[in-house]
Amino acid sequence: MANILLTGGTGYIGAHTAVVLIKSGHTPILLDNFSNSTPKVAQRIQAITGVQPTVIEQDVLDTTALVDVLKTHNIQAVIHFAAHKAVGESVEKPLAYYQNNVVGTLSVLDAMAQANVRHIVLSSSATVYGEHGVPPMSEDAPLSATNPYGQTKVMMEQIIRDVAVADKTLRYAMLRYFNPVGAHPSGQIGEHPRGVPNNLMPYVQQVAIGLREKLSVFGNDYPTADGTGERDYIHVMDLARGHVLAVNHLLAGNDSFTVNLGTGKPVTVLQMVQAFEQASGKPIAYSIAPRRAGDVASVYANPEWAHQLLGFATEYTINDMCRDAWVWQSRNPNGYDEA
Repeated sequence: MANILLTGGTGYIGAHTAVVLIKSGHTPILLDNFSNSTPKVAQRIQAITGVQPTVIEQDVLDTTALVDVLKTHNIQAVIHFAAHKAVGESVEKPLAYYQNNVVGTLSVLDAMAQANVRHIVLSSSATVYGEHGVPPMSEDAPLSATNPYGQTKVMMEQIIRDVAVADKTLRYAMLRYFNPVGAHPSGQIGEHPRGVPNNLMPYVQQVAIGLREKLSVFGNDYPTADGTGERDYIHVMDLARGHVLAVNHLLAGNDSFTVNLGTGKPVTVLQMVQAFEQASGKPIAYSIAPRRAGDVASVYANPEWAHQLLGFATEYTINDMCRDAWVWQSRNPNGYDEA
């Protein structure tokens, strides 16, 4: 079993991945600057697993400090989560996104080279497919990101590929997530957005507990079952398991790879709202608003390659996602702030 560094390790997906790594016998070391998370996550992980992971307050842009962490903890693989992740904010603050996401990845790769760490799993995104892909999206679809956030993910992938061409010993896994939702079934850890949520599910959750008045549904004239946009929602625990399968595949000596992590089953905004109402017993007020620029009718994965290569298949349903999200939100109305 391996010592694995998780950059951005106390974030939403990082924390859930840490739980699955511990349950799989690995030792996760969580590195984070806490710009969008909190060290309180470590105690919650301990409550679930019985193991309190090591947490290091550090920025990935500090290459020298990263080298020290990699060497001191005898790290065998890095799962690189650390990145800014809001599409709208990336349009307003492109420099911050390129600095944190792209330069941060350069720093991680530089530190790995200096410390002789040969395995990296990248937290990538379906945003790399842009607006023009035809679902279901396969890994060989052309990349055409339409905003700075998506562009940073395309660049992060390309940089890692280029480094791997030059350094034949480097092995990578690019994991292109679709729409992560839900929370650990215990209600101990979940998504804690700062400020107004950018994504559907945390916004719906906040409407349910009265933090927000109503949900705006952007567009109801798309060519979908009910006219609202449809997306591929994946339970964060399925996603976390995908990371563990990916890192195990690399540590077993296999070649680099790129896979989608999604269910392959599109769900509309209103279908998700209805499922959440059912799970929570709370009505979700919403109003129809105009389409947003850049939004597309339908985005969902072709999940076949992940299944063939890693044996990955999702286990959680939409109802499970909504139930677990509601347990987290109702027990932690202010996220980790009351912990």
